[in-house]
Parts: sequence; C-alpha cells; structure tokens
Amino acid sequence: MDELVKLVSEKAGISAEQAKVAIGVVADFLKKKAPAPVAAQIDGLLAGGTPDLGSIAGGVGGLFGS
Repeated sequence: MDELVKLVSEKAGISAEQAKVAIGVVADFLKKKAPAPVAAQIDGLLAGGTPDLGSIAGGVGGLFGS
C-alpha cells in the first residue's frame, strides 16, 4: 500500500496521510459497489497481495448477466 500512497500523494499534491484517507474512501466505495468476489479481494490487494483472478472474473461476469 505504501507504493499506492506515494503515487496518490505525488499525483494529487497531498500529504501521505491525506492520500491514505483518500485511498480508504475509494476502497470502501469499491467494496460496497463491487460483486462479492471482487470486494473480498480489495483489502488483500491494498496490502500487496495477489488477486484471485478466477474469483474476480466470475464476479465481473456477474455484472453483465453471465
């Protein structure tokens, strides 16, 4: 997550602490709006984990009625 904080901080011209808050807001929004398999992966991705692409593909497919 440190890499993302640094990137947001630099691109937005805000402090690292403000970037962490912004990232948290976006992550919470995505978890509420995304299909369950995708939402379950968000915290892991922010922690530097590797996504389960099969679960994400299935969740995204559900968005389009598949």
